[in-house]
Amino acid sequence: MKIEIRGAERLSFRERQVVVLKEMGYKTDRVAKQLNLSPSTVSTLYNRARTKGYEVVIIIPGQNLALFGTDEEEEAQA
Repeated sequence: MKIEIRGAERLSFRERQVVVLKEMGYKTDRVAKQLNLSPSTVSTLYNRARTKGYEVVIIIPGQNLALFGTDEEEEAQA
């Protein structure tokens, strides 16, 4: 699985750090501890990033969803 953040170029470095950790599911207190920030600063950065607009896209290969067979199976069917 791969996570892509579209619009990340509009975010500051710190906003990107916070967004990545928050979008990975970490709680504000954990993000604050990881980045050595206060929880209120993390909330401010996250809210500011959300107003700038970004989009999180999760890319999941079809094999992980069992939608496609292995390469060998696909070649045999062709």
